[in-house]
Amino acid sequence: MLCRGIRGATTVETNSREAIVAAAHELLEELIVRNDVQKEDVASAYFTTTSDLDAEFPAVAARNGFGWTNVALMCGHEMDVPGSLRMCLRILLHVNTERTQDEINHVYLRGATALRPDLAPADSRRD
Repeated sequence: MLCRGIRGATTVETNSREAIVAAAHELLEELIVRNDVQKEDVASAYFTTTSDLDAEFPAVAARNGFGWTNVALMCGHEMDVPGSLRMCLRILLHVNTERTQDEINHVYLRGATALRPDLAPADSRRD
């Protein structure tokens, strides 16, 4: 079994605790479902936000919403690159899996579909 990285991103409507946690929960749920992730197989998760999102730690969604109390979780801010997508939340999961890299389903929702339109199937484009 190998450890693979699974990426995802979404945008958040407002800089509020509720909006950040809701967006993180939605994205994490999509990552879990599309990749058949079991809690026991998650090595760690790294959550980042753009600097305009600071009302809550997005990892709260994993701890409270999915019971990931023993998973190593970390939060940080993305580089503040001029012209980059604002109000963006990203997740990088490190998961032990038998899947090949080609079988991993990265998830881009809402405004974040612009980051990787090649990986954003029509059913993930939610506004």
